[in-house]
Amino acid sequence: MNPFIEDIKNQYKSGSILIKLIFINVAIFLMVNVIGSLLYLFNVKNGIDFFYNWLALPSDISELVFKPWTLLTHMFLHQDFFHMLMNMFILYFGSKIFLQFFSQKKLLSVYLLGGFSGAIIYILAYNMFPVFQNSTGLAIGASVSVMAILISIAVYVPNFVVRFIFFGNVKLKYIAMAFFVLDIVRIQGVNSGGHIAHIGGAIFGFFFIQQLKKGKDFTLGFSRFLDYLMSMFKSRKKMKVVYKKQGKTKSNKDYNSQKVDNQKRVDAILDKISKSGYDSLSADEKAILFDASKK
Repeated sequence: MNPFIEDIKNQYKSGSILIKLIFINVAIFLMVNVIGSLLYLFNVKNGIDFFYNWLALPSDISELVFKPWTLLTHMFLHQDFFHMLMNMFILYFGSKIFLQFFSQKKLLSVYLLGGFSGAIIYILAYNMFPVFQNSTGLAIGASVSVMAILISIAVYVPNFVVRFIFFGNVKLKYIAMAFFVLDIVRIQGVNSGGHIAHIGGAIFGFFFIQQLKKGKDFTLGFSRFLDYLMSMFKSRKKMKVVYKKQGKTKSNKDYNSQKVDNQKRVDAILDKISKSGYDSLSADEKAILFDASKK
């Protein structure tokens, strides 16, 4: 195998969920455009449109019924290089902060569920609002999923400080708010449906964190479903019988008491972040927060 291809393959296998998401988005962009260019050379000038019509999310429900996979594929499809580049930049930026507090599995769940939520809002908008009457659209891009990640982490740690070269220190909540307001203002532009879909992703991110703070994580069921799908593609390993020494087990009372104490410690750390920023945490506090995010 070509060393270059082998290196890319190894980078993908060893990479995090974030790296895999970026790889998939870039790979699909290259595949669509390379094949489209080849078709153009053979005088098939609209060859690239085939991919967009087949993979993009249609606003027409009667068409969606025959293309249900587009609920997934649309969030990995981009029309031009700068569209993809901007989405991947914000995805990397938001996800790096997200992964300081949550697991990679939760990042994937928010990316996908945020994309699904934006798709539903997009379809409802096209079929409910008079402005879209007698018109149809196709939704593409990772923007909705990216918005879900950015808003969710901004709601979780609103006072997290981001350092910019020209602007200095800016709190994450203001960055997320700017993106959200821009989408509302730009609904009147040429990509009305796309900006409405972004708002759908943002709404998902907001309510996901609000419910998580109440102890309800509605990504858990979806994560288990993803684990089940992944297990179907992995070869089953031989089972080993492991004998463990019988030790003293905790009573329900002790377990619940410890769980409450741990949650109090996490809440205190989050309060500290809200007041002084993430950088004010000690190494032990960061470790406690990281361990809590994996549970």
